[in-house]
Parts: sequence; C-alpha cells; structure tokens
Amino acid sequence: MDELQRSLTKEDICTHYGDDYDRYLGAIVPPIFQNTLFTRKTMNHGYTYTRVSNPTTEIAEKKIAALEEGEEARCFSSGMAAITAALMSVLDKDSHIICPANVYAPTKAFLESYMSKFGVETTFVSGESTSEIEQALRPSTKAIYLETPLSNLFTLQDLQAIADIARAKGIVTIVDNTWATPLYQNPIALGIDIVVHSATKYMGGHSDILAGVMIGRKSVMEEISHRERGMFGAAMDPHQAWLLIRGLRTLPVRMRQHQESAMKAAAFLELHPMVQRVYYPGLASHPQYELGRRQMTGYSGLFSFVPKGNREQIMGFMKSLKLFEEGPSWGGFESLINTPGLWLDEDASARTGIPQGLVRLSIGLENTDSLLADLDDALRVMQRI
Repeated sequence: MDELQRSLTKEDICTHYGDDYDRYLGAIVPPIFQNTLFTRKTMNHGYTYTRVSNPTTEIAEKKIAALEEGEEARCFSSGMAAITAALMSVLDKDSHIICPANVYAPTKAFLESYMSKFGVETTFVSGESTSEIEQALRPSTKAIYLETPLSNLFTLQDLQAIADIARAKGIVTIVDNTWATPLYQNPIALGIDIVVHSATKYMGGHSDILAGVMIGRKSVMEEISHRERGMFGAAMDPHQAWLLIRGLRTLPVRMRQHQESAMKAAAFLELHPMVQRVYYPGLASHPQYELGRRQMTGYSGLFSFVPKGNREQIMGFMKSLKLFEEGPSWGGFESLINTPGLWLDEDASARTGIPQGLVRLSIGLENTDSLLADLDDALRVMQRI
C-alpha cells in the first residue's frame, strides 16, 4: 500500500483512484478496452493479451487492492474462479487444508470432490475456536481457508489469532471477505495472506455481473496472472470490469444503506413474537459480537433467522412477502429471501449445525419501513396458517 493510498478515504478510492484521467483524455468515466489483442510495433506499452492484462480491468484491480490495503489485486470471471485459483495456487499434491464446515457450499464441494482427486485432504472445523484450528494442523498443512462471517449462521473466525498461528508455521491463510466488503473488514491488515471476493455481490451491487477478485502480495498476484488465471482462462471480461468499476463508485453509499436497514430489520425480528432467533453479527446478542467489533468496522445486509413455524407455515410466510423476491444470491439492490434450513431433517440439521426452518434475508435498498412492514405482514399471515 503506497503513501497515496494511505492518504485517501475509502470513498475517495471508490470514486477516483486509478481512473487516470490524463491518460484517458480527461474522460470522467474511463473507456472500455473491449479488445483481446494489444499490438506493439510502435509502442511498448506492456500489454499483449486480455487474458493476462487489460487497462480497464486494471482500474478495478487498483481500486480493490487499495480498498483491501493490499499490494495488488487480480480480477476473475466469477467469485468461484477467484476462490479456486487461490486454493490451487497454494495446495500441492497430497497436501492438507483446514476450512470451516459451513463455508460457502461450492467452495466446500471443490475441496471435497475435486481437490481430493489430487490427494488433498481437508479438515473441516467450526471455525469459532482458534484452538480447534491449531489442533487440526498437520506437517502437510499448506493453507487455512476462512470465511467470516459464514453465510448461514454468521459465525466469525478470529482472523488475527489464526494469522499469527499460520505465519509461525509457514502456512498460507486465505479469507473470503465478500460479506463485510473491504469497507468493513480488511483481513490483510490483520495478517491474512490472500483475500478473495465474489464481486458479483456488493462490489457490483446491481445483480448484473459475475465477477471475482483476489488480493495479496505483488509477487503472488503476478504469478497468478500467468498461472491460475492465465492458464485456466478465468480472466474477467473488460465490459464486466467496467461495470464493476461503476458499482465500486457507489459502494460506500449503498453499504451504509444496507447496514442501516439490516440492523433495523434484525432488531425488529429479534423482538417479534413469531421469531425464535436471529443470526446477525451486528446485534449485541450475537455470541461473537465483541470479536466482530474488533475486526470489523461495520455490517452488511445479509443475515438469517428462525421463524416459529412448521415447514408449511414458513412457506406461507415466504410466499406472502411482497418486496422480497425468492433467490439464492445476495448483495444486490434488491431484497431477497432464501431458505437453507427449510428442507433439512433432524439428522442434516445436527450434521450441519443449521437449524430446521432457517431463513436467510438479503436486505436491499428499498425503503426500510416498507421492508419491516412487509416482514411483519408476512409473519402475521404465517401465524394464521
């Protein structure tokens, strides 16, 4: 992180950093370099092929690296492309990795069903106990993969404590920071080696792009440009990068609204007679509230709760909502509901730790009072079923 980056606020970085107006004829919105090839007969500008680097993509990368307080960033065609590239860059044949059990399901599936083909072994832990992670270490442990908060129960991992343990043993730490965004959590500043994001979510913010990003040391990012990103062809398209830059410009404003509305919605549901429990790190009732305050500066709009109802009643609640659409993604402008615990039987609930009937909400940018009224009306319908 250079001196210029340190002098800028997060808002400054999102709006102007890396745009290089002099280079682009004063254009307040830099152009899209929608080309694959860069010829260099008369000028050695450093570009050859968009699969390796592109000026538009680099603007997004500069902004995100500065936001994450990292040296460099690399953009990918999706969040999973960034996650799998990070994992493959670290894991060797017959190596070992530690990962929270309730990590994002495709990440877990990649470790279990794909990397196992190469003899990679994964130890899944709760992630809430640093000593549990320390006890899981082996001589072959190459990486500790984290995701904090986890996206169903919103439990946290102590990033600084885990980073200290890993660094002492030469183990690489990787964190999925999508939920908090670089505005509210900076794992690299806490000692983490690599940060990944699904930029499809809050960074893009408009539910119209697939995008991923990885941030870390310059030497690591340069190597990944040619290896895990270049060889696998997982580079971000320049037009997607341009849309990502657009999303980043409004990220601080949107995140303030997501946080404000989610905090009110979580507090409202926590006191509602038709709700058993709310899982949101921003509530003082969260068991890791103090840890969250130490390593985060804010909270996003995704949380979950358990209604007091059976499956039929919860389905009725979901279908009665007028402003919340049903869908598995999150982080866009729209409010969404998803039901990861609705179809779990007792055995599956015990195995995953996800309560039966758990409902996940992504609070969007609609009027806050309207969202609360919609939730209240639907819960009252549920009560009558």
